Amino acid sequence: MTAPSRAVALAGQRLRRDGVQLTLWIVGAAVLAAATYAGVQSAFGSDDARRSLLAAALANPVILLFRGLPSGAGEGAFVAFLIVPFLCLLAALMSAFLAVRHTRAEEESGRADLVGATSAGRMLPVAVTLLHGAAANTAFAIVVALALIAVGLPASGAVVTGAASGGVGLVFLGFAAVAAQVFRTSRAANTAGVSAILLAYLVAGVGNALGTPSDDLQRMESAWPAWLSPFGWAENTRPFSDDTLTPLLPALGSALLLGLGALASSRRRDVGASFLGERTGPAEAHPALRSPTSLLWRLSGGAVLAWSAGAVLAGLLSTTLGSVIEEIGAENPALEAMLARMSAAEGSLEQGILTTFFVMIGIFAACAGVQGIVRVRQEELHGTAEPVLAAAVGRERWLGAAVVVSGIAIALVLTAGVAGASLGIAVSSGEPDLYRSAAVAAGGQLVAAAVFAALTALVFVLAPRATLPLGWGLVATAAVVGLFGPVLGLPDDLSGLSPVAAAPVPVGDGTDIRGLWWMIGTAAAATVAALTLMRRRELAPGG
Repeated sequence: MTAPSRAVALAGQRLRRDGVQLTLWIVGAAVLAAATYAGVQSAFGSDDARRSLLAAALANPVILLFRGLPSGAGEGAFVAFLIVPFLCLLAALMSAFLAVRHTRAEEESGRADLVGATSAGRMLPVAVTLLHGAAANTAFAIVVALALIAVGLPASGAVVTGAASGGVGLVFLGFAAVAAQVFRTSRAANTAGVSAILLAYLVAGVGNALGTPSDDLQRMESAWPAWLSPFGWAENTRPFSDDTLTPLLPALGSALLLGLGALASSRRRDVGASFLGERTGPAEAHPALRSPTSLLWRLSGGAVLAWSAGAVLAGLLSTTLGSVIEEIGAENPALEAMLARMSAAEGSLEQGILTTFFVMIGIFAACAGVQGIVRVRQEELHGTAEPVLAAAVGRERWLGAAVVVSGIAIALVLTAGVAGASLGIAVSSGEPDLYRSAAVAAGGQLVAAAVFAALTALVFVLAPRATLPLGWGLVATAAVVGLFGPVLGLPDDLSGLSPVAAAPVPVGDGTDIRGLWWMIGTAAAATVAALTLMRRRELAPGG
């Protein structure tokens, strides 16, 4: 078999394996882009409403930490301000997971040895993975552009939007491919990739927040930190305004260098080896590792701390921005109405802001909870579950330990969010009633996050192979509905299907319980079913 034939065969294998996942990433991004345009027309249909919101963002630059780069009040430019960073985020995550899945994860599972036993060589699998990822990002860019053109936006801006998101995806495709050469496990490589993505997102936000606004408060010129981040490069293409592709040149250059680095690194190490070896553990285990619960906590504790750190920051912003945005909302009825939908009609705008941020914190908590369940699936896949179950540990007790760890993780993340909110109230001399509001919002999100963890546990028992895609897919879908539902103008009945959006919220001096009872019932029923059915389920290391 010739080298081109081997490459085609490997590419076909990757395409068959990734077809469903890539379709969900790409089509989901396109639907989000098109729906954002429809939402802007509904919620910010007038030029005055869009100008007012942009002026609010530029007058209070900390808002830009979580949005794009303002480039004008036109419909297209306003859509780009809302959606470009999130499209880039989706492309980056898609690319990073793809790169690790076909490199380091293949080596962990032993499948890379089978490929290496042929005449493929060491570099070909990495090279094909990079080409496969480049094709996926090209498809991502094209489909997003077509979606924006289909809703009536100018083709030039749509093409720039697609190119910007695809360019960011290429950068992190190369970064994750290098991380897969450096780290010993796919978990470490994925963690490095996601951490780099979130850091780059934050650096771009800081650069935008520190930028120079125009006199009419409709446009922001990024400060230098934004130019250190692929997200900053993408946002400075300014779709539907300047429509320039020049800022993407650093992205293409970085992607090329990282790809070449991954290829060169693959030649200098053995299959299964890494440039950073695993740490040598102690000769004897700590007494705290005598139970499956403590062992799982030891394996998951670092990730929980990371989610908790994000929750503290979001909680702090939830109460320090409230008074500022309340003043803005009085001048922008569209913004006030959107925020009111996320709390309740009787609630104050400050409560609406707090509720909005606690939706984000609830998503962090759900991620921490799902990650705890996904961890046992990874232990099963890697064969490390067998030594635990060979001891006096039943299968239901093993899964029960994961459920307990997930519950602790959820509670810790939300407690961190309340702590951040309380600090913000104390620093900004906010209303004392906001302490109660933060506690109520956190309690509601705790129930919502428990639903995700319980459903993921049930999927783990019934369909082990679907644990990762379904567990994270449920969280991702709920996050889009919860965070973008009001912007997209989604019906309340549809938004209510997302646990993070249906969670109880503070309303004045009371509480709107919303979907509390059905969420408690769902979480309890799924947990009991998972633990009961686990007694009859055999280990499925490769299935």
